[in-house]
Amino acid sequence: MAAKSLGNTGILFTDRRDFYIKPQVTAELWPQVTPFLTDLMSSSAMKVQDPDFKLFEHRSGFIKQQFSVKDASISSNYDTFVPGDLATVAAIDGITGLASSADNSYVGLEVEVWNSALTTYKGVSLIRGVSSGAVTLMSLGNPRSTTNVHAALADNDVCIVIAPASGEGTVAREAFSDDLEVVYNSTQIFKTPVEVTGTLYEAALRGYSNELARLRNEKSKEHKMQMSKKYLYGVRPYGSGMSSLAGTDYSSLDSFSNVLLDADGNKIRMTMGLIPAIYKYGSSTGDSQNIFTVAKNSYTYGDFTRDAEKVFQYLPTSGVKRAACGQGALSYWSILSGGEGFMKTNKWRVELGPWTQDSLGFDIRTLVTPHGRVELFYDPALRGQYANSMVIYDPEHLQRVVYREAKYQTNIKTDNAYDGIKDQFMNDEGLGIELIEAHSIWNFV
Repeated sequence: MAAKSLGNTGILFTDRRDFYIKPQVTAELWPQVTPFLTDLMSSSAMKVQDPDFKLFEHRSGFIKQQFSVKDASISSNYDTFVPGDLATVAAIDGITGLASSADNSYVGLEVEVWNSALTTYKGVSLIRGVSSGAVTLMSLGNPRSTTNVHAALADNDVCIVIAPASGEGTVAREAFSDDLEVVYNSTQIFKTPVEVTGTLYEAALRGYSNELARLRNEKSKEHKMQMSKKYLYGVRPYGSGMSSLAGTDYSSLDSFSNVLLDADGNKIRMTMGLIPAIYKYGSSTGDSQNIFTVAKNSYTYGDFTRDAEKVFQYLPTSGVKRAACGQGALSYWSILSGGEGFMKTNKWRVELGPWTQDSLGFDIRTLVTPHGRVELFYDPALRGQYANSMVIYDPEHLQRVVYREAKYQTNIKTDNAYDGIKDQFMNDEGLGIELIEAHSIWNFV
């Protein structure tokens, strides 16, 4: 009779053989999934006493003080504008960093005058008087001209403030002041349940010996992933009241008090995520641009330098910004640092540091730009539609706002002697976003 062999049929195969080399260990594809959320959680959260909250923000006007000539409404001597000559501009617009309309606080300000594109220097003037919105300029000459003659004023010329100049024996100049701005958001209730029957709870299992423990671990990750996605690209339907960098007025759409209702008439408060806030209140053009589209096959070093300049004009105290990246975005910078393809042909590359671990244990690479450093990390929440996106943020102007402390609520289903265990992860918190121009979104196409 032939010897009995280790077969692949029958009870010997189905019940007696033990195939599991590590019966209580299961490999997980996503051991750590929410670096962006973890980064937010690493800083002290702001505790609030109301689920709807407001924040103050302020933009110093002295950084950029200027106005524009309106409608070419200029009288007297504008063609022979030599030192001491006067010209009256009947109206101005494009006012930045000054009183919202021309008043006596303008008197005594020395201004450089440029054409509308800021490419032609016309000279320097002193504001000698203001009357009913009309501004009288006195020429100080044009040091860039051999004749020292101030060029003729024209519609949309830009007058950029240098400094005030007061006459001898005069009294104090007329004061003007700005005000703080208020932005807002809401906390959102996040709930993720975990449930097993009493029978399953008692069962002896392989892979994980305790199914409830496995599900608690899995649902904890799911809970954090959904919070991370919310903070990155979730929406508060009534906005957050920010000033639009593109000049769009959202005052008729945004609301602090309005909330939506669920099917049972319960209020649903929602928090505004960072990416929608950038798209709604940011700008894709101009000096304050913070929405960037990078054409991968034609992006030049000049483009990179100018874009980085806009990102780092608002320099954080640390000098470093953080960036949550999709894999496509990380791949682009890696290819660029290697000088391959289009970049090799055009002989330029970026400086991208080696992989290191930050204080939170996440792998980061430092992108060195001509104007500052960005710490890049991969965030699994930026997949699919966001795989080719990168969100640069300033941690000083982004924070978790907590209304109720996070809870893991156990055994919440007990009616009628329920034969099972149901637990729940619960957070009631939101995202505090300040100064939208401190953050940016990059899309690689």
